[in-house]
Amino acid sequence: MGGDDVRLRAVVSLAQTMAAACTPQESWRAAALGACEALGGSFAALSVWERDRGRLRVLVNAGERATGEEEFPDEEAYPVHQFPEITEFLHERWAGGGEPDAWVETADGAPAVGAPARGARPYCHQRVAALRRRGRSCCVVAPIVLHGRAWGELYVARPAGTAVFDRDDADFATVLAAVVAAGVVQTERLEEVRKLAFTDPLTGLANRRAVDIRLDEALDRHRTENAVVSLVVCDVNGLKTVNDTHGHAVGDRLLERFGSVLSLCGAMLPGALAARLGGDEFCLLAVGPTADEVVRVAEELCARAVGLELGDGVACGVASTGDDIGPVRSARRLFRLADAAQYQAKAAHSRNPVVAGRDGEVIRLADSPPRSPHDRRRLRGSPPPDGHPV
Repeated sequence: MGGDDVRLRAVVSLAQTMAAACTPQESWRAAALGACEALGGSFAALSVWERDRGRLRVLVNAGERATGEEEFPDEEAYPVHQFPEITEFLHERWAGGGEPDAWVETADGAPAVGAPARGARPYCHQRVAALRRRGRSCCVVAPIVLHGRAWGELYVARPAGTAVFDRDDADFATVLAAVVAAGVVQTERLEEVRKLAFTDPLTGLANRRAVDIRLDEALDRHRTENAVVSLVVCDVNGLKTVNDTHGHAVGDRLLERFGSVLSLCGAMLPGALAARLGGDEFCLLAVGPTADEVVRVAEELCARAVGLELGDGVACGVASTGDDIGPVRSARRLFRLADAAQYQAKAAHSRNPVVAGRDGEVIRLADSPPRSPHDRRRLRGSPPPDGHPV
């Protein structure tokens, strides 16, 4: 098979692998590994240009990583002004039209190849120093362009003692960067769709579908790791009165403000998910914190809700596997316990949360009056509004 056929197959493989990725991280990793293999490199990285911060931030390091190189680094970033060739490509060549070309840097600091008319452009001392420090002979850098604007760069390196990238490699890297750009666009679109699918449009919190999935995952952890899983379910009191008196726009504002309070309180519990289940129903889902910690946050939530300008506080119910509530084998049971506790709080006009299994409270699922089909916001697997026990 000829070299052109091999490279064509590499391009197709890169595109297919990125298309099959389910998350941004999977897509970034597929891009880096695919380009690394296609160019015969040993290491590759994908970076994004953060315009507002004037820096290149590394999204993924793939292949043979050197000491200190993490696969998905949290804060590996480099000021753009340290890379003169980047700034020239960003502000000069592209301003004049044409496609952005890749170029090659070598550990010995020889003039780079691949970028036409490089002229007196200084080589990048930072890249050369990094190549030497990490035992690599050369790298090829290909700018990535999305929607006519610089997005970032694809970087592929070879180890010391191997052949240096040539002009053909630089040209091929430019093609690969275009394929990566198309894959990134697809990933961004999928992320936007995913965000819409799992986000409540009014409050920006997670929605019922997101809680469904996270609660199932949480109970899997409870079964396998004995992790404490807690669910706080609350209704905003007085929403109908606000809607009838001031209009639905003002009612929406109440929901938005309570959503902000819920998000703030949820941040007190590491990893907690704050969500709007629908209508006036919200919840917090926490995995890991103790039941006492969750109850304290629920108390804080109730206190802050009373302080809102509109409405009449919240009715709040808590159910946690860290309390004496019996075995929790399904998301349905935990949700029903929290929901029944919340109903009890509402019936008693309580300003504090009712906690299943505490303070002598007996949460009787079978006797909990059902909500109307119109009002009930059901999680997957929750029972129909017929009052049957779990």
